[in-house]
Amino acid sequence: MRAAQRSKKGFDVQSAAMAATHTDVIIIGAGAAGLMCAAEAGAGGARVLVLDHANKVGKKILMSGGGRCNFTHLHSGPENFIGHNPHFCKSALSRYTPYDFLDLVERHGIAYEEKTPGQLFCQNSAKDIVQMLLAECRSGGAQIRLRTEIEAIDWQKPFHLKTSLGKLSCDTLVIATGGYSVPSMGASGFGYELARRLGINVHTTRPGLVPFTLPPKLLASLATLSGISLAASVRTADAFFQENILFTHRGLSGPGVLQASSYWHEDEAVAIDLWPQADLLTQLATQREQRPRMSLKNFLATLWPRRLAEHWCTHYVHDKPLNQLTVEDLKQLQNHCQPWTIKPAGTEGYRTAEVTVGGVDTDAFSSKTLACKQLPGLYFIGEVLDVTGHLGGHNFQWAWASAVAAGQAITA
Repeated sequence: MRAAQRSKKGFDVQSAAMAATHTDVIIIGAGAAGLMCAAEAGAGGARVLVLDHANKVGKKILMSGGGRCNFTHLHSGPENFIGHNPHFCKSALSRYTPYDFLDLVERHGIAYEEKTPGQLFCQNSAKDIVQMLLAECRSGGAQIRLRTEIEAIDWQKPFHLKTSLGKLSCDTLVIATGGYSVPSMGASGFGYELARRLGINVHTTRPGLVPFTLPPKLLASLATLSGISLAASVRTADAFFQENILFTHRGLSGPGVLQASSYWHEDEAVAIDLWPQADLLTQLATQREQRPRMSLKNFLATLWPRRLAEHWCTHYVHDKPLNQLTVEDLKQLQNHCQPWTIKPAGTEGYRTAEVTVGGVDTDAFSSKTLACKQLPGLYFIGEVLDVTGHLGGHNFQWAWASAVAAGQAITA
């Protein structure tokens, strides 16, 4: 973040009416991208006003990472993002890296930890990240108004907004409204509707990083496995992830499933290797030579949690001593484990989805500045665009990087 280039201005978070109707920059959305852009533009000398209909800033930040915010991934790069134009995110990500954000975190004295390789979390609370962003906004003099509804926008420059605060105007308008994910936190399709009104294409959206639900019969058969987690690999038609899966009372979750869900389309099958470490039959052959009287269930229990081993022997392959397994038994075992192929009934939807896949077509924007090509002064940043990251802090990194790119362009 650049140092402030002017004296400190007043700052508060409230819903009172503004004294002035015109400001340099209005940002709609007080989430990760919106706050970061406000801080950057404010540090560059712009008068910034952030508007949000919610009663609190950074709600999704606060709930992320189990309340500890997986705020970036040290190895985040273009290969960790999906969208119709996979090259669009490259410029912003290369100019504001995870280490740039980490430097900001360290300057604010926020304790953090690397839980799994590359994934950084707050040691204490996600509130630390929100307070850091607010402090940066305060340093740049950004104003934030909550509980504010946008009733109409006049797209003639300067932009005129009719809001529940009254009539406001600005030279630059930034849309940082996010996607549909977690509507209980106030998520909506506001940004998508704005884009459509301007004639900008919006790619079909769907929930991403979301658990799978299963058909009733299969779900009932797996009821005793709820809570079991194990290493696996998950493959869809377009992607492959080797991470843990979790059996739940609704279906399947865990990192491997969440990752795959962003690539999954309705009616597609998903292939899950329940023992990705090695070929199951090779290991079984070795055990059969060493312990021929060992039961299949006990053998599987050396690989998986016992409840899973018992379930597989009950539903797919009869339990018997290893030296009594036939060629057909072996084929059946492998067919149901490497991979175990299922067809999800669907997903848990936006209610639990961490992100929205799809969104505003990036072809309408500059990859360097995030500015709208057809309407100077308009910017779209963050999740509202058709840029979706993998699990593990990548979506936050896109929020930070796209916000900084826009903020710097606004004040250049």
